[in-house]
Amino acid sequence: MSNFELIEFERITDDILGCTEEDCLSGLKFLQLPNRDKVVNLVDNLFQIIYPGYFLSRSMKFYNLRHYLTMLLEDVAYHVHQQVLLVLRYRQDIETEAEREQQAQEITHAFIHVIPEVRKLLMLDVEAFYVGDPAAENRDEIIVSYPGLRAVTVYRIAHELVKLGVPVLPRIMTEYAHAQTGVDINPGASIGKHFFIDHGTGIVIGETTIIGDHVKIYQGVTLGGVTTRGGQSLRGQKRHPTIEDNVTIYSGASILGGRTVIGHDAVIGGNTFITKSVPPYTKVSMENQDKVCKGEEDEI
Repeated sequence: MSNFELIEFERITDDILGCTEEDCLSGLKFLQLPNRDKVVNLVDNLFQIIYPGYFLSRSMKFYNLRHYLTMLLEDVAYHVHQQVLLVLRYRQDIETEAEREQQAQEITHAFIHVIPEVRKLLMLDVEAFYVGDPAAENRDEIIVSYPGLRAVTVYRIAHELVKLGVPVLPRIMTEYAHAQTGVDINPGASIGKHFFIDHGTGIVIGETTIIGDHVKIYQGVTLGGVTTRGGQSLRGQKRHPTIEDNVTIYSGASILGGRTVIGHDAVIGGNTFITKSVPPYTKVSMENQDKVCKGEEDEI
């Protein structure tokens, strides 16, 4: 370190920031950006609220459950308001600080009041996990340990914010779940009731995907777009498939394209690659995949 002069570090810092010290102090936006740690803490608190008694912090011993959850809700409302107020700067249709404040209040109020409905949906998901997985000992095990349910829970929370027109925050939430579980569900996707993802690892569900009720998806499934070469020109278009009610999609299947519809009660076999619609009640599988086993004495 003795070979470096302070002025060298300052010069490199200026290069990184692309401005002089005076310009940087006036132009830094760090106070206007969402705080990822606070968003993550917000998600963790919402887990305590949605699944009462399952993810309690140590401070619970000082309160009864009802009082504790009431205080958590108040804390969640405060931090939702603060973070929403910050990210509304990305909305081009909101121009003034007064409009942002008004929108933040309305969004926070609507979000807090929808939590009971989100919980009802998640209880149906828990039931889907229990009914669909013979390895599940009980529903408690699913709530406290299944990564698939964790990913779905965060998705359902984040999706409500998407519906309320909140930018950035929903994606921070679902990417937090993605890092924890290996399940990548874009918060803009539309997912119906009684949704079950088994094992979960490697599942990708794109932004404009539509999934109906009672759908079961296994690990490694991709519900994606055919191409991203168009970049931002594709924004707002239906790029991902529609999966109708009562569909089962086995591991490794890729279903791509905004015009692709998997009809209700269809079964999609493992490792299939689908870019065209499938009629209802159809069973899709791979054929002519020959397995060859050789012993040690055989050449490979």
